[in-house]
Amino acid sequence: QVQLVESGGGLVQAGGSLRLSCAASGRTFRSYAMGWFRQAPGKEREFVAAIVWSGGITNYADVVKGRFTISRDNAKNTVYLQMNSLTPEDTAIYYCATRPRVGVYGNWGQGTQVTVSS
Repeated sequence: QVQLVESGGGLVQAGGSLRLSCAASGRTFRSYAMGWFRQAPGKEREFVAAIVWSGGITNYADVVKGRFTISRDNAKNTVYLQMNSLTPEDTAIYYCATRPRVGVYGNWGQGTQVTVSS
């Protein structure tokens, strides 16, 4: 079982940047692909980005492509989400999750709040 803890959220002005971290416990972390999702008030949770276990393949939602970068450090059991050029539409709770197989996510963290002011 992998436990995930997100951090790095906060309040930032539009155009600013934040880097989120997702720290994982458990030896099996490096065998998992990982994903970031977000949920804005009154909206469903949506996919943001994913990365395979080696870090060699990533994919992004169109709305964040070119602005966000997902990466991982398996030695530190951590996945990151670098977010640049933030807009108020990026305001949400951000969650990380493991992806044991394509399309299936689990072991959700508690989330970290990101608020972008205009």
